[in-house]
Formats: sequence, structure tokens, C-alpha cells
Amino acid sequence: MSRELPSAGAKFAPEVTLEGSPNSLDSAMEKYPDAIGDGVRRESVIKVTRISSILTVLVSGVALFSDGYNAQIIGYMEPLFSDLYPNGISSTIKTRLSNSYLIGEIFGMLTFGFVIDKLGRRTGIVFATCFLILGIILATAAHGESHLGMFWMMIVGRGVAGFGAGGEYPVCGTSSAEASDESAYVRKRRGILVAMSTDFAVDLGFVVAGIVALIVLACYHQKTSEGVWRVAFGLGIVLPLTVFLFRIRMINSTQYRKHAIKHDIPYTLALRRYWKPMLGTSLAWFCYDFVTYPFGIFSSTIISQFNPNNTLTENIGYGTVVNCFYLPGCIVGGLLMDRIGRKQTMTLGFLCWGILGFILGGALGPIQTIFPLFVVLYGIFNSFGEMGPGVATFLTASESFPTPLRGHFMGIAAAVGKAGAAIGTQVFTPIQDSLGSGQKGQQGLFLIGSAFAVVGGIITWVFIPDMERSLEGEDVRFRRYLEENGFNTSELGGVSWTEEVKGTTFKLDE
Repeated sequence: MSRELPSAGAKFAPEVTLEGSPNSLDSAMEKYPDAIGDGVRRESVIKVTRISSILTVLVSGVALFSDGYNAQIIGYMEPLFSDLYPNGISSTIKTRLSNSYLIGEIFGMLTFGFVIDKLGRRTGIVFATCFLILGIILATAAHGESHLGMFWMMIVGRGVAGFGAGGEYPVCGTSSAEASDESAYVRKRRGILVAMSTDFAVDLGFVVAGIVALIVLACYHQKTSEGVWRVAFGLGIVLPLTVFLFRIRMINSTQYRKHAIKHDIPYTLALRRYWKPMLGTSLAWFCYDFVTYPFGIFSSTIISQFNPNNTLTENIGYGTVVNCFYLPGCIVGGLLMDRIGRKQTMTLGFLCWGILGFILGGALGPIQTIFPLFVVLYGIFNSFGEMGPGVATFLTASESFPTPLRGHFMGIAAAVGKAGAAIGTQVFTPIQDSLGSGQKGQQGLFLIGSAFAVVGGIITWVFIPDMERSLEGEDVRFRRYLEENGFNTSELGGVSWTEEVKGTTFKLDE
């Protein structure tokens, strides 16, 4: 009789965890020799794997920084479009410009979540970067017989760029988590490492987008010119092109080579075992993005309604200042995840976010009379969102699932989150207009956003498991679960380390 398996997220016996082992690579070389290959010196394996792991984390951060820049820059350019093309721009076109990137991301997350589990992390990374570069080129070169036609080309281009950027989420999230699992020392600090290479990087892209917008405007002597938005869009291509050169050097993680399922993925068995964390990570990500994206993208618009001077430069500048508050929230959240746990940090952040939002919504009248105070409290409001769900969504969606299906489930969770972002940006302006202009509309936005934050905290606590730190433990349990349910696991495992390195610029020391 087979021994009953614990469910995902339970506390497990020490024999199926690897916290005490030196690193995942040692385990692979001893228990899964096919994941390495024959005739290769141990020192060579360790050296190449270490370099590839470092590159994976660093490049993931740079890639998501680029995605944050390309997502946010449209928010800073929309006031410019209103001045340049009053007959072509409308509230509908503004919404579509913001949402085209988000909708592209949804399809990219679902597609590349599947691709990276079936074909490998490296393959997904390369194709995602290609789509991102193509989309940026199309949006930057947008033209048409009319201004409306130009905007439609821009919408299509940003949709293509979003498709590539969406692929970055499951690719970078899974790659960073797996790369930081190679040693016990790094594994204990995975929270801050993944936070810095994912959400911090995205938010830094938000901030730099505002700084770039201000610099480009200064170069044009504060004049609204077509060159401003074309230069700002075009600069978004620099980093994707740069990281592409490094990405072709990366190899798939040790965990992927050991446990990948490339054929006949048992979706029914997987859903039966992981439906609860899938539901929890997806709904929590939805609540987070529903609130954070509209409050981030439209930060300049919100500021403009309370800014006494209401100039384009000041609105972009204040919007950038507000977005700067994201960054300390990410750092604090990353440190908390390593100390009190991912689930606990996420719940705490959601609740603090909601409480401050209710305070802002209820006392907005007296707060807005002191404009700097409003800017600071608005910034802290955004910071709480990053401190909890902002940093924890990536990691909980990575650690809650086994390696063979990590891309699938993280892609689904991220796509549901971006659906929340798209819905949030779609209803943001109509909600504000329906509640009245000025203070009443802003109060309604803060109160509704805070309610979603509280719901997100409840979902996190109820549905997201409290996982162990080693990824190997859940991989071993999932393999055993498949075997006990009649699934043939003899073909689990990706390409050997030796074969994979031959496709990179690394030199084999045999």
C-alpha cells in the first residue's frame, strides 16, 4: 500500500526536503546524472552553472525593468497626445493605448507559460525578447493617413510589445526562483533576490520612465512635439537589445533539467492537486493589479487634479515622485519575506494598503488642502502595495507549484492579474466620472481600491500555501504523486547539461 502524500503547502518530513544539502546541483549530479551528462569535470559544471545563475537573476531584473519602462511611458505621454492631437485622441483611444499593452501581456503570459515548460526557459526568453523588440519598433514608427490611424498603429505595436513583455513574467519569475535555488545560502535569501529582480525592477522602470520623459521634454525646451513621444518610446528598445546578447548564454536551471515534462503533461492530475494555490495566487494577483496599475499609470492624472499649477512638467514630475515610493516598499517586502514568510508578508501588505486607502478616501478633503502631504500619503499608499502583494506575487506563484508546471501556473496567475489591471484601467475613468469630478471622484477611487486590497488579503491567507524554501521537496512529492496515480515518470527530465551548454558560448572543460 502506498503511503498517503501530503498536500501542497503542508509541512513535510525531512527526507523529502533538501534544506540541509549544499545545493541543488549536487543533488542533480548524484541522483539525476542524466541531467548533467558524462565526461564533464565537476568544477566545470559548478562554474558554468554559477555564471548562468547569476546572469539569469541579473538579466531577469534588467528585462523586467525594461517592461516597467515600456508599460509606464504611455501614461506620461498621454497628456502630450492631448495637446498634439486633440482631434485624434479621445478617452476611448487613451484607454486602448493603456490596455493594448496589458491585453498583449495576458496572451504573452499564457503562451510563454506553456512554452517555457515544454521547450525550456531559454527558448521562451529568446522569443519573448524578439516580440518585445518588434512591438517597440512598430509603436515608435507609428504613422497613418490621419491621427486616428496613427493611434491605431500605435495600439497594435504596443499590443505586440505587450505580448513579448507578458512572456517575461513567467520566464523571469520561474528563472529567478530556480536560479536562486542552486545553493542553500542563496535559497535563504531568495525573497530579497527575487523581489529585487522582479517587482523592484518593474517599479524602477516606472520611475525611470518619468525621469526620461522629463529629460526628453527638457531637450525640446518644454515644447509639446512629436519627437518627444517618439524618442521616449524608442529608448525602450535599448535594454531588450542589450539583454538579448546575454540571454543566448543562459542555460536551463538544474531543477528544469531534472524534472521537466515535455510530453503528455498530466493536467487533470495537476489540477486535482494544485487547484487551491492556483486559485489563490490568481485571485490575489487580480486584486493587486486591479488597484496598483490604474493608480500607477494615472498617477500624473490624479496629481494634476490637485496640483495648483497643473503644468505638464510638474504633473509628470510629481507622478514620478509618487512612483518612487514603490521602491522602498519592494525592499522592505523582500526582507520581510525571508524573515516572516511569503504568505504572511503578502497578507500584511494587502491589509496595510487597504487601511491607508480607507484613510485617504475618508479624509481626502482636509488632506488635499496640503498638496505635499497628499503626494507623500499617496506615495506611501503605493508603497504598501509593493511591500506585500507586489513582491510576493512572483514568489508565491513560483514556489507553490512543481518545476514541470511552474511556467503554466505562474503564467495563468500573472494573466489573471493582468486581466485585473486591464479591467482596473478600463473602469478607472468611468468610475471617477460617475462619482463626480474632483474630490468625490478621487474619494470613490481610493475607497473601492482599498476594498479590493482587503479582499486580496483574505484570499491570500485562505488559499495560498505556506511553502518550504527548497523547490526540490515539492518536485519529489509531485513525481511520487504521479507514479502513485499511474503516470509514467521515466521520461521526466530535460536536455542534459552537456547538450545544453553546447548551444551557448560557454566553453566545456571536459
